[in-house]
Amino acid sequence: MEFSHITEALYSGEKVRGMDMAPETIPCFMTTAFTMRGFKAVQETYATKGYTYVRTRNPNRTALGEVISCLEGGEETLIFSSGMGAITSTLMTLLSRGDHVICNANIYGETFSVTTQILSKCGVEVTFVDYQNTDNIRQAVRPETKLIYSEVLSNPTLTLVDLRTVAGIAHENGALLMVDNTFTTPIAIRPMDFGADIVINSLTKFLNGHSDAIGGSITTSSALCDKIQPVAMLLGTPGDPFSSWLIHRGIHTASLRLPQAMHTAEKLAAALAKNPHVSRVNHPSLPDYPQKELADSMFGKKGYCAMLSFIVPEDLEKIDQFMLALRFPRYAPTLGGLHTTLSHPVTSSHMGVPDETRRKMGITPGMIRVSVGIEDADDLVADFENALKVFD
Repeated sequence: MEFSHITEALYSGEKVRGMDMAPETIPCFMTTAFTMRGFKAVQETYATKGYTYVRTRNPNRTALGEVISCLEGGEETLIFSSGMGAITSTLMTLLSRGDHVICNANIYGETFSVTTQILSKCGVEVTFVDYQNTDNIRQAVRPETKLIYSEVLSNPTLTLVDLRTVAGIAHENGALLMVDNTFTTPIAIRPMDFGADIVINSLTKFLNGHSDAIGGSITTSSALCDKIQPVAMLLGTPGDPFSSWLIHRGIHTASLRLPQAMHTAEKLAAALAKNPHVSRVNHPSLPDYPQKELADSMFGKKGYCAMLSFIVPEDLEKIDQFMLALRFPRYAPTLGGLHTTLSHPVTSSHMGVPDETRRKMGITPGMIRVSVGIEDADDLVADFENALKVFD
């Protein structure tokens, strides 16, 4: 009998090897090491990849990884201290001097910094292309191309990537496709269903959902995990037990929280699109979304994502007044919590990106990014409409 991955995930990560008790929720293993009585036990523990030192393996990381593997539909998941820890550890494992990476031009600001500042020091060349036209990717492929990198929806412009086509290009050329699913989460879409080889999640965001823990994950094949895990140990990027425990707790309500937030985002996007002070709204639910047909073919009934962005006049004083006029949303340099929050990409996520490059991405000083929470949709729409009156 087959069940949905949502239900299966709820019962994944429950059993801890070596523990006979059956608690309703998994305990937090706040220990730096697991002890052994004799040399035979030591040899057996290491041979079976048992629990020894906290940076090597920890039951809370293992349990959380099992849940994410179930949600994403992957073989194995590694848990990291942050989303960026997951990204950098994976890139440092897979790439060597002389390798070439193709990266989506519309990419998260800190990922852009990693590729331009860190990979370049390692002798890895990165080519940024516009993924809206997949022929650009084909033309950028070289014999030394080892990896194609993207998000499902770009941050903060919400440009969609045709994952199935991009995966085909990668595999035809012997490269891997690495996809950041943070904005969308496996509740909305599973990139591996479209051919992705590696899926990243910043667990700090929607999957934890409670704004109280930082973490990241990589879901991929067991063979690749076996390569990445030792590098993560050396880089010191594995997640800590308590954060893993908190995220494990939070992730079990993701299938309830996220559909509500995603559908609220649709209502808010529709309302903002009608407001005379808003020149553009970015959300895949809108009828004039440039990639509407692709979005509808890739996403299901649960929703597209709980993120949106919109553009108002480039008047920072008025934008400040707008933010102060809002009753519920507050500014936060992150996303994915229970509360609706705002950010200003030009002064946060894309602060390090040159203005000319930002504008080519569609990011202006008038852009506001919104992470939609679980408030009542009508209350949220009314709050935004009232605050936008400062532009009258």
